[in-house]
Amino acid sequence: MTKIVDIRGKTADELKTMLLDLRKEQFNLRFQRATGQLEAVSRIKVVRRDIARVKTVLAEQSRSAAKA
Repeated sequence: MTKIVDIRGKTADELKTMLLDLRKEQFNLRFQRATGQLEAVSRIKVVRRDIARVKTVLAEQSRSAAKA
């Protein structure tokens, strides 16, 4: 689980890279669940929330850049 303070301290490029990595992890977790190999089911929920946090911060940054 990633804290929102850590996410807000990153640049837009770092956030986009982080988002890509989280989406890859989410895909792998879904694939493992479908094949019955997933042991840490709660990790799916954590990754989904981390993706939402990153997307929220990216949206905040783009809105603040648009105002300036």
